Amino acid sequence: MFKVIPVDKLPKLKDPILIEGLPGIGNVGKIAMDFMIESVKAKKVYEIKSKKFSNSVFINEKNLVELPKIEIYYQKINNKDILFLSGDIQPIEDESCYDFCEAILDIFESLKGKEIITLGGIGLSQPPEKPKVFFTSNTREIIKKYKKEGMNNNLFGLVGPIMGVTGLLLGLSKERNIPSVSLLAETYGHPSYLGIRGAREIISNLNKSLKINIDLKDIDKEIKQLEKEVKNNNKKSKIDLKKTMGQPGLSYIG
Repeated sequence: MFKVIPVDKLPKLKDPILIEGLPGIGNVGKIAMDFMIESVKAKKVYEIKSKKFSNSVFINEKNLVELPKIEIYYQKINNKDILFLSGDIQPIEDESCYDFCEAILDIFESLKGKEIITLGGIGLSQPPEKPKVFFTSNTREIIKKYKKEGMNNNLFGLVGPIMGVTGLLLGLSKERNIPSVSLLAETYGHPSYLGIRGAREIISNLNKSLKINIDLKDIDKEIKQLEKEVKNNNKKSKIDLKKTMGQPGLSYIG
């Protein structure tokens, strides 16, 4: 069902940590993951393909089409072996999501993995200026560990079920006695919204908990650029609206 293709040879790993960040609410996890992979210059070690992924293709930077795939990258950071699970999509059916997570856990167990961290978003009705990051876990021990880092785990009643790979990987890893945690950042729940501020706060928390020292200056520049573009687009929309309202036969309601 899922074809796992080795791309590059892994060194001998010691207690590796897996961080997952796939598309979801506000694409918070994916944005954080893509930024980290680029920042630490991680190398691709596995490529995963499947007919259970969406029936579509993506346009790459060379303006050519690519089938959807999920990839695993590796880098040693501050003497920690870290695997990054990244991709353009998630499995589209419930059963295939279970099978995909089991396949990832099989790989992780074969590498004698120590801990899993999944990344996602909490959808709000308005874009948050200063997104908060919450966490939950599959063991009490790991909750104590992340609480010491000052993170908030008061999620009960704040969110519903954690959907997709981000949630299921957390639950299924418990059955294999793999300690796992999910970091969830507040973001706007609109499907076209990019939760780059939430992604930044997640990376900031990972800097504290894993001591990976990722420089946030570049993502801060991207936030300013994105906000500038949104402001310019809003200004242009207002100008266009004024022109439209002056034309005969047209009206504006609202």
